[in-house]
Amino acid sequence: MAADGITGGDPLDQVDGQERVADAATAVTGRARWGIFLGVAATVIVVDQLSKAWLVANVSVGEVVSVIGDFVRLVQSQNSGALFGLFRDQAILFALVSVGVIGLIAVYHAKAGRSWYLSLALGLLLGGAIGNMIDRLRLGYVVDWVDIGLGGLRFWTFNIADSAISVAILMLVVAALFPAIAGGARGGAQGRTDA
Repeated sequence: MAADGITGGDPLDQVDGQERVADAATAVTGRARWGIFLGVAATVIVVDQLSKAWLVANVSVGEVVSVIGDFVRLVQSQNSGALFGLFRDQAILFALVSVGVIGLIAVYHAKAGRSWYLSLALGLLLGGAIGNMIDRLRLGYVVDWVDIGLGGLRFWTFNIADSAISVAILMLVVAALFPAIAGGARGGAQGRTDA
């Protein structure tokens, strides 16, 4: 009798116990992924809004403040359009579109499996979308302030939210081209061996 207790009893109970442990580990991993996703988004939102508030308080609209010579400058710009200033004066429409995009990002994250990489990328995307949406709803335009270029050859003025969105899109393109990078969903099956 003691021998049966030492060996663990019924093999089906052992399998059921292993499945419960695996399910608990998956639940913890899922909560951690959501924590990263929401934590990254919150960080982007806070940094974006604080940087915009500082800029508005210290730099007048159209004023140019050199940071690294003529290459990097601070310029307060009020973008009432979309990316690169397209479709100007449609702030309410873009705010509504942003709400839909935010919902899609959350749904996609929920279906992204256990990929930490995708949680990071989608967190950046969510934070950037919310950061710019806050401006549109509160001000009717997005505050852009980073101006990079040489002389008359300059990139579009942007902000922290735009940077987060751009990095997220780049990460998602890389994941599409190299799926193994975002392969966290397949990671759970690896390393398990049947005895």
